[in-house]
Amino acid sequence: MREEQEQEPGEVTRLLKRWTEGDASAIDALWPLVHEDLRRLARRQLASERGDHTLQRTALVNEAFIRLSGQRSVEWLNREQFLSLAAKIMRRVLVDYARKRGAVRRGDGAAHLSLHDTQAALEVDEVQAIANFDDDRVDVVAIDSALLRLEGIDATQSHIVELRYFGGLTLEQTADVVGISLASVKREWTMARAWLRRELTAG
Repeated sequence: MREEQEQEPGEVTRLLKRWTEGDASAIDALWPLVHEDLRRLARRQLASERGDHTLQRTALVNEAFIRLSGQRSVEWLNREQFLSLAAKIMRRVLVDYARKRGAVRRGDGAAHLSLHDTQAALEVDEVQAIANFDDDRVDVVAIDSALLRLEGIDATQSHIVELRYFGGLTLEQTADVVGISLASVKREWTMARAWLRRELTAG
């Protein structure tokens, strides 16, 4: 099993490259190799939403894969890059869905993320979590908007948060995707969380 897990990322990368080179059959071979990864990402992103949301995990996975299928111009380097883009696309699907349901406004019908889960996702290496919130809910649009503001200030930090929070990548995987040292990722990650803590608790 361990050997298969180590070989599989190389196969994913090869299939992605074949696909971008015009091999239509590669996408069919890719699906079973990345399906569980996409389900894991979807489960992570849907688990903390309100119980009355109607977007199901299978629908999120399918929509994400359809959108990923349109990314044929990407120069694929590794599996982590694929998961990074998948996390970004799922983020966009969730935000689009939330906005359609009126998530810009707080209240009934808004798609929410649990701040308890946000803290758990962002509290790594025994570093203090983003915040100790009194309210235990925040809508997904608020998270997205905060990350967009952070991107305007520091695109690297915003990317790191997206990879860690939405993608569930480890610090080591994040360093590989971003192309900076592990020490730099840890430093930027800490600063990004501090900034988000202020943004999400402002007012």
